[in-house]
Amino acid sequence: MPAGGALVGDLRGSRAVTLAALATLVILPLVPGVLAVGSPIALIALPVESIAVLLLLTAIRSPVVRRVIAGVYGAVVVVAIMVAALDVAFEWTVSRPFSPVDDWSGVISAAGVVEDATGTAGVILIVGAIVLVSVALAYALARAALRVARVIREAGRDGRIAVASVTGAWVVSALIGAQVAPAVPVAASDTSGALLAVSSQAMTSIRENQQFASALRSDPARGIPSEQLLSALRGKDVVIAFVESYGRTAVQGTSFSSGVARVLQAGEDELASDGYSARSAFLTSPTFGGVSWLAHSTLQSGVWVDSQQKYDTLTTADRLTLSRAFGEAGWRTVAVVPSNEEDWPVGRSFYGYDSVSDARNMGYRGPSFSYARMPDQYTWKRLYDRELSHPHAPLMAEIDLVSSHTPWTPLPRLVPWAQVGDGSVFDPQPAEGLSPVAAWADPRTVRKLYGKSVEYSLSALFSFLHTYPQPNLVLIVVGDHQPARVVSGADADHDVPITIIAQDPHVFAATASWEWENGTLPSPDAPVWRMDLFRDRFLDAFSGDSSTSAAG
Repeated sequence: MPAGGALVGDLRGSRAVTLAALATLVILPLVPGVLAVGSPIALIALPVESIAVLLLLTAIRSPVVRRVIAGVYGAVVVVAIMVAALDVAFEWTVSRPFSPVDDWSGVISAAGVVEDATGTAGVILIVGAIVLVSVALAYALARAALRVARVIREAGRDGRIAVASVTGAWVVSALIGAQVAPAVPVAASDTSGALLAVSSQAMTSIRENQQFASALRSDPARGIPSEQLLSALRGKDVVIAFVESYGRTAVQGTSFSSGVARVLQAGEDELASDGYSARSAFLTSPTFGGVSWLAHSTLQSGVWVDSQQKYDTLTTADRLTLSRAFGEAGWRTVAVVPSNEEDWPVGRSFYGYDSVSDARNMGYRGPSFSYARMPDQYTWKRLYDRELSHPHAPLMAEIDLVSSHTPWTPLPRLVPWAQVGDGSVFDPQPAEGLSPVAAWADPRTVRKLYGKSVEYSLSALFSFLHTYPQPNLVLIVVGDHQPARVVSGADADHDVPITIIAQDPHVFAATASWEWENGTLPSPDAPVWRMDLFRDRFLDAFSGDSSTSAAG
């Protein structure tokens, strides 16, 4: 009896292992479909990949070949799951599917943002966990396929009937279009579909990149005579200020937009009292949720740059950027990129900047605010101290205001400008805010903090203009992209606000045909341009007979 009981126990244990293996074969290949539709209902289906691998493993006699096939099968399913997960991540951050041709640098950049929020140890733990889970899943799938195939072979005729029945059920379901739910077929091919989709995306990216490279061979801006280039702005300092993640979401229709609108209205009133005017509209950005440099290059170059591959192609081409146009017309050109910690070769080779300021040479001795190496107030102060506070040749600058960069916590607060110094005055401030890990546990908190970050960035801008009057300044304030979907919502567009601020009425006379709205807060009915149209319209407005100079 004891021996018989042990035998029954072994049989039951063996059945349990086999059932677990069968469940693994059914469930894991369906995970890409679950990620695609966003519902576990996609698990109620028959995966064609598992059926196919079982047919192969039961037909092949060589144990070595069977193990190879099972291993490849496990790896393919895991790759498909990872691709589907990347698709979801890219859709909810940059609002498009993952492309293996264009987006590996985006994955690396995302890892950098995570490192800013969690530290190096956090990134190592996350990457290590992903690798371990991936290897474990691939191994489990391979072992499950081998075990189920062995059970089928040992069952003889009954096993073959079972496999044939499941295969027939899949074929019939596919032929009649049977569905578990709308867009969720019973005859599933989720793993194959994910891999085919990413392959198709790769081919599309390659074709688009080839067309993009061909389009760069001509540049209409090169036809502007050098003596007329930007002649209507001679004598002016021109600053393009990109406000990180400053999208339409920030100013319209959200739980936090009223707070941003109050800051814009107060800033507009203060600008008016200081002699400034403003006009605003919207631009449609080529990117969403991140990859800011795509927007920067689109605005400056006048071509639609919506992928890293296109950016790489563009920055090796002879395209007239706004910064290079200003340089050719006699301006000193500078870039202020406070979160850069590495050399930026295209700053000189493509954009043509005379000088590039970054985290290494801006003299900052204060704390980091997660991704933001320094507060926007410090960035403005350094621009003023180094470039604007003394008599100087006309200046063109692009500055990146990054205090509103994800994860939007901890946030700085304004201090008296005379106390900014080397930034050490900000030392106590990071500890006053939530950590990124704590903040991101609640989407409502994330949205609130995003709104506060934009309020801070805009407040710093208005405070700068009030504290350090700039009668010869033409300031272009523009968002680079909308914030991630957790803030913007599923239906948000790609539009970002843009505002021109200046004291000289000739500036606005030159742009009257644009029909932008008065003030710093564009209404829902404000004009909307694609961002790649800005360069040519800007050059057209401010280039021509020098007798029409905005300097008067």
